[in-house]
Amino acid sequence: MKLSLILASLFAGASAFAPASDSSSKSALSATKADLEAIAAKANPTLKFYDPLNLADKDFWGFGNEATIGFLRHSEIKHGRIAMFAFVGYCVQSNFVLPWPQTLAGAAHPAVSLGPEAQWDAVPVGAKWQIFAVISALELWDECGGGSLPHYMKGRQPGKYPSFQPFRDSVHPVLDLYDPFGFNKNMSPETKERRLISELNNGRLAQIGIFGFLCADTVPGSVPVLAPIAKAYAGNPMIPFEGQFSYFH
Repeated sequence: MKLSLILASLFAGASAFAPASDSSSKSALSATKADLEAIAAKANPTLKFYDPLNLADKDFWGFGNEATIGFLRHSEIKHGRIAMFAFVGYCVQSNFVLPWPQTLAGAAHPAVSLGPEAQWDAVPVGAKWQIFAVISALELWDECGGGSLPHYMKGRQPGKYPSFQPFRDSVHPVLDLYDPFGFNKNMSPETKERRLISELNNGRLAQIGIFGFLCADTVPGSVPVLAPIAKAYAGNPMIPFEGQFSYFH
């Protein structure tokens, strides 16, 4: 969990399969329910559009239905990306220990004998707050559009993270989180659309996968297929500062 959260904090807006910026592409903001239905049919031809709570018909916070759909699309892509990082991080932490010290004082990283949730609990509270601060800064930059992009509820391409160009101009060199190497620039519209669908499906599967791990560790027997490799955890993975700081206690 620790590694996945660190990766998520550093690359919250990154995706190897994110569509490039192209306002004329089919991967641009889908502002109607019909557009969502079209994407859903391509992502899962069997299930197609599934919205049991009718969220696509809602008007969140009085901004209108198009803004609501922009929020839903951006949120799904973001949650899918974080889930992919979390899933990979969980697998890595369950099998490997980073060779360098975890802290400036020289403390080693927790052993793999601990499950990823317990490894996260072992991280010093100061380090957790540093990770939280980085995530908060990245989220704020996203909400502000980096000073150059519209808000994702006002027409920005879903999933597109703002450029760090202002930092490169006046602070220090830094790679963008969205398409940092410009691979998408010359990509055909068909490839962009195909990779967008792949990202949606991978993100949805990763969300199921990471919660499968968490359930298997916290509720013995809840995921029979993972029972042989589950590492029992008595805490609550939904309380990341458990025992140190929490609004729930």
